[in-house]
Amino acid sequence: MLCPACKANNNKVIDSRLTEGGMAIRRRRICQSCGRRFTTKERVEEELRLTVVKASAQRVPYDRDKILSGVERACTKLDITEDDLQQLVDRVEEDLFNNHDREVTTEQIGFYVSRQLRQLHPVAYVRFMSVYRKYGTVDEFIEEITDVRERVAHESPAQQSLFEA
Repeated sequence: MLCPACKANNNKVIDSRLTEGGMAIRRRRICQSCGRRFTTKERVEEELRLTVVKASAQRVPYDRDKILSGVERACTKLDITEDDLQQLVDRVEEDLFNNHDREVTTEQIGFYVSRQLRQLHPVAYVRFMSVYRKYGTVDEFIEEITDVRERVAHESPAQQSLFEA
């Protein structure tokens, strides 16, 4: 592993921990040349065999970071920790790899993400759905918000205040 500062390849692992539900190993390293500490992650290459089929029928390799990026945008300025986001993506990946062997559509990925976001935070869910469902009219958007309001009211009355003006 090359040091990000000096590009030397002589470094030492000082700590290893399982992350992402045991699907990856986080390693803290120290460069023997310059003394800089840095973190690396190792994960099983098997997940790279999953291909994502886009709406245009283009096929691209699965990339966890794309899901994380989309979820981060939906959660911007909300009180949601990075750890919560990583756990959400872990659960999405678990669904993906349990239910799909070789290919998965972006629509199916969006379904798994929306299901997890709905449980995490109603505002993040509505933000994500506005992109995922590609609402064509304001009425479609209002219908989704109304559905979320009703669902949140039944699940947790204290959360209803998030949608009141």
